[in-house]
Amino acid sequence: MTELLDSISSTLAQRAVDLCRDTLGPRLAGVYLHGSAVSQGLRPASDLDLLIVSTDPLDAPERKRFLAGLLDLSGRYPRKPSDPRCLDVLAVSTTELEAPTYPAASQFIYGEWLREGFETGATLVPFVDPVVTLLLAQARGEAVALFGPPFAGLAGAIPAFDVRRALADTLPDLLDSLVGDERNVLLTLARMWRTAVVGDFVAKDVAAEWAAPQLAEPARAVLLDAARAYRGQIVDDWSGRRQEAQVTADTLRDLVIQALR
Repeated sequence: MTELLDSISSTLAQRAVDLCRDTLGPRLAGVYLHGSAVSQGLRPASDLDLLIVSTDPLDAPERKRFLAGLLDLSGRYPRKPSDPRCLDVLAVSTTELEAPTYPAASQFIYGEWLREGFETGATLVPFVDPVVTLLLAQARGEAVALFGPPFAGLAGAIPAFDVRRALADTLPDLLDSLVGDERNVLLTLARMWRTAVVGDFVAKDVAAEWAAPQLAEPARAVLLDAARAYRGQIVDDWSGRRQEAQVTADTLRDLVIQALR
């Protein structure tokens, strides 16, 4: 773990593992690091992606305890360099891993984009969605154990057909969230295109660098700016670039759809 994470992130990961052990005890099957930290390394804007595996489904008191702990541990968005990273957490049971359905099921999902709802009374609940399919497919190929056995030994394979279905099924909601989240949506679209064409999962900025040379202007420049902002090389302001962002998103959407045919 220490070789993958900076000191702040390593401390955060260990505190998250402690939360899992305190909440689940012997029913904790594993805690896994995945995403940017284990693929191409954490970027300044990267979340810390964690996957929690329990031996059986969580009850309401356990989800309540997880929510309180994650709200306390996770850094708020937008994050300052000295603050803890934002946590992006998926919890699943071993049953859900061994025989994945489509869309895949989970015990809960936590992310900073949900904090406002949690702080006003929303709770962690079981979550069934194509996004879970994509997260599990990515994790099966790259997850690193912080606690427990290798993740691939717990998880059944996600069929390539289901990955492609999930890419198509998540497109509408992603595009609907463009305004106000331009950088993330554009980079996610680039990564979806890369996965549809190549079949792998890479960091968002790596996908952008792969995609940009294949685009015409201004989409090429817009996507590269999003990647540079993700790496902390520039400060991005999309308030005056909404039309460029929309055109770029539409272009990437069409390329994802074409690649999935």
